[in-house]
Amino acid sequence: MILALATKTLVSHIWRPPPISTKDHNRCHCFHRFPSFNLSFLPVLRTKYTVLDPFADPPDPSFPTLFKSARVMLCFGPKPVTSEDLDRYPSLEYILGTSAGINNFDLAACRRRGIRVTSAGDVYSVDVADYAVGLAIDVLRRVSAADRFVRAGSWPVQNEYTLGSKVSGKRVGIVGLGSIGSRVAKRFEAFGCSIAYNSRKQKPHVSYAYYANVKDLASNVDVLIVCCALTNETHRIINKDVMTALGKTGVIVNIERGPLIDEKELVELLVRGEIGGAGLDVFENEPQVPEPLFRLDNVVLSPHKAVLTLDSFAALEELIFSNLEAFFSNQPLRAEVELD
Repeated sequence: MILALATKTLVSHIWRPPPISTKDHNRCHCFHRFPSFNLSFLPVLRTKYTVLDPFADPPDPSFPTLFKSARVMLCFGPKPVTSEDLDRYPSLEYILGTSAGINNFDLAACRRRGIRVTSAGDVYSVDVADYAVGLAIDVLRRVSAADRFVRAGSWPVQNEYTLGSKVSGKRVGIVGLGSIGSRVAKRFEAFGCSIAYNSRKQKPHVSYAYYANVKDLASNVDVLIVCCALTNETHRIINKDVMTALGKTGVIVNIERGPLIDEKELVELLVRGEIGGAGLDVFENEPQVPEPLFRLDNVVLSPHKAVLTLDSFAALEELIFSNLEAFFSNQPLRAEVELD
């Protein structure tokens, strides 16, 4: 969704837009969002800002008059915001993103236009870290598989059940030791796990073992957690060589972005039993998930929901209002992206 802001007007750019009214022509915004998000703060937002929706059905009568004065774009979800999208709004000064990732924004175009960008920062970090650990535990201990076993009525008639593997003491490798990755590490430390990591640079004040090469990291861990941002450099950073190095008992967890993993190779390796298992919250072509994964009990699938809790939404709403007020008051923005 895009929100456009005149003196204070917002314009909205969404996947499947809900109708949005406009009020108070002194403020104007636009949105870019997932249709499933329960944006309970919108009524309050409308009392302070003019909210424009280019996709409203029926059409927003204010849009043709006000869209060129839009100063802020409020974006929900990872739908791309291209240079063509930006060109529609000649007065745009600020993109308020609500995802932790920023790979969906044309940052080069923002730099050229002098458009400021903020992300969700660490709003989701705690919940995503919890979810990453939960997926790893589920895969290793086969919790979801056990649930299906019981629900299918198999317990009374089958004497054998595939054993899982303990979590405690595992060697855990983290790709991307940022806000989420560092929290994942702390949680696994509580299980007595040893931690190693890969990042663009070695962290000077971190005691975990550092590997400059992701393949080397994978060779020396039992569980590989993918937490890095998606960029041109990290696209398919988890390739066949990395997954093969992880080995037949290794588990891979991805809670960041689907294209960080070569999904085709991942599926083939899992089907052939050359990886121990996977916990996947994200996929390359969402919401499409490779069908062979449905048949594998050592794979746990989740519909890109690691960030979605009532707590994270409350924190997100606070961040949105804080940054909007800061922008119009010429105050520093939280979680601003460095474009230089």
